[in-house]
Amino acid sequence: MSLTHEQMQHIAGVLAQAETVRAAATLIRQQLAPLQTLVMDAFDMRRETPAIEVVDTGRSAYLMATDGHCWMVTPDPALARALVLTQA
Repeated sequence: MSLTHEQMQHIAGVLAQAETVRAAATLIRQQLAPLQTLVMDAFDMRRETPAIEVVDTGRSAYLMATDGHCWMVTPDPALARALVLTQA
């Protein structure tokens, strides 16, 4: 599933407005299925560059791509197959 500019904006809005990062993940899972959405500790993503950062909440979203075996962070929404959400 590649993500459009509008979907990226939607993800940023949900991430900014949800009560918690887990609530954001739940909403994104419901609204953008079959996109996989995970919540991880920000420490685990510390060396990666987020695709979306919501400064006011300390939340970030990372786009994940796969080759069918390994997962990697990607800056390209066209390659996104999953999201990782974090909160600092």
